Amino acid sequence: MKIAVTGASGFIGRHVVAELLRKNIEVVAVTRNNGLSIKADQNIRLVTLDIAHQVKECFTLLGRPDVLLHLAWDGLPNYTSLHHFESELPRQYHFLKQLIDAGLPNLLVTGTCFEYGLLSGPLAEDTRPQPNNPYGFAKEALHQQLEFLKTANPFNLIWGRLFYMYGEGQPGRSLFSQLRDAVLRGEKTFNMSGGEQLRDYLPVTMVAKKLVQLALSGQDMGTINICSGIPVSVRSLVEQWIKQYSWDIELNLGFYQYPDHEPMAYWGKTSSPIH
Repeated sequence: MKIAVTGASGFIGRHVVAELLRKNIEVVAVTRNNGLSIKADQNIRLVTLDIAHQVKECFTLLGRPDVLLHLAWDGLPNYTSLHHFESELPRQYHFLKQLIDAGLPNLLVTGTCFEYGLLSGPLAEDTRPQPNNPYGFAKEALHQQLEFLKTANPFNLIWGRLFYMYGEGQPGRSLFSQLRDAVLRGEKTFNMSGGEQLRDYLPVTMVAKKLVQLALSGQDMGTINICSGIPVSVRSLVEQWIKQYSWDIELNLGFYQYPDHEPMAYWGKTSSPIH
């Protein structure tokens, strides 16, 4: 089996590629640059491609893979930018439609828990999305476009809706990275909110494993929440990291106000057979 991975040099992509290689899967790693962050391996072929620019014969360029695991999305982490639906959404749809029209049989696209908007509590795959920012709106719109495309040109589609994750290689603005960097700077306290928000977190290595399992399924599974299904407070998660890595730092709770663009408590719920 051959699996192409877009966004292969990104935070999630690098872990997905590593997981595919552990399973001896032939990988086509697609990046906008030359993919220098991906280690050479006999099972990897690097392809430089930017979906912002139209490229003819994309399916052939990617080696006619059995599956596309599509992680690429430009404009993050600015979730409120109009870029997501003004520019990124049409680019994404055009790119994916071109591949489907050329014969791609299986497509796995990563969505986002932001598609649920301000809904609270356990969020299941059949919960109606109510996005409240441009990023979540654009992702949900792309999902609907692909569902309509299936009626005209059938293919297997999995929409992997991502919740929160942490781990090696995470961008610097993430909570985990900020905490780790504060420790490396020798700071004695870490400023954060009260930390009572309930969220759904997974290590990025586990996210990668779930995505790879789904990509290998060869099924038309629709929406799948990529989540733990277990609500955890942000405070307890940070305390867990401090204990796990033996970091010498104290929490300055309540320094920041709680964000008003997301609910205090929400987490994923899934019926997926993939665990």
